[in-house]
Amino acid sequence: MSSRLHAHIGTFRQLEILLALHEQGSVKAAAETCFLTQPTVSMQLKKLADAIGMPLYQQVGRKLQFTDAGLATVATAKQILQSCEELDMQLSSLKGLRSGTLRIACATTAKYFIPHLLGPFCERYPGIEVQFTVANRQQVIDRLEQGLDDFYVFSYVPEGLDIEVAEFMPNDLVAIAKADHPLAQQSQVSLQAFCQADFLMREAGSGTRYSIENFFKQQQLQPNIKMTIASNEAIIHSVLSGLGVSILSAHTLAFGENYDVKVLNVESLPIVSQWTFAWAKSRALSPIAQVFLDYVNTQGRSEMQQAFSL
Repeated sequence: MSSRLHAHIGTFRQLEILLALHEQGSVKAAAETCFLTQPTVSMQLKKLADAIGMPLYQQVGRKLQFTDAGLATVATAKQILQSCEELDMQLSSLKGLRSGTLRIACATTAKYFIPHLLGPFCERYPGIEVQFTVANRQQVIDRLEQGLDDFYVFSYVPEGLDIEVAEFMPNDLVAIAKADHPLAQQSQVSLQAFCQADFLMREAGSGTRYSIENFFKQQQLQPNIKMTIASNEAIIHSVLSGLGVSILSAHTLAFGENYDVKVLNVESLPIVSQWTFAWAKSRALSPIAQVFLDYVNTQGRSEMQQAFSL
């Protein structure tokens, strides 16, 4: 006799909501992710818990804590929805890639060029839906370990993970200052002098911070960190306000707004790294993901190099 478990594990939509709750950590954030109201999310999760017959999570202070039943349901929901996605991709392949979903997660700074890469691809395949997640480096690593996306974009590829990679293009990190900053008046700045200036640092978990810390460790120097700031734009505006100097990806300046900052000629800079696409070896690329990877390695790389004059 076949199992009747499927009769009471909830609808696909309820499983999607549960995964959103698990990933986002709050009903409010899950509602925003699913484009639903908070009461609707709570009602659907209650229906799912009632159907399963056990609580899925509980509120502990300000945090949600998933029960064993909740975690088991989350794990199975991922498998179910991934299987549905794989079927959708197979059908899309038979239809000539006229539909389906491509999921990309990237480190914060990559948000400046990924849309320019996706634009021509989506014009070629207009029926494809793209889910584009921007987060800091550690959050992207967490998504990779959970298998939430097709591709993950890093400047420095994390070690110790079972992944495939494709290098895409350079990501140089340059020193910046306000145009009237004393260091901006010098044709060349020593690294020691740069380290004495008030320095604005990205937050813990940021790929830019990871690169900067590795660089100064190799140079056996330490910048004079005055502030820690959680976005490139906020750092640039802080530089323009005279709060200090910083090091950011050149892409932030090239693809972002036309900021009036001065790139300093600092000894041993820029910090040289590579934007890299990574994907899990354990998860076969869908037809859409494979076509996108082929595009990235050919036309996409060429177009980005021309746009950035690389």
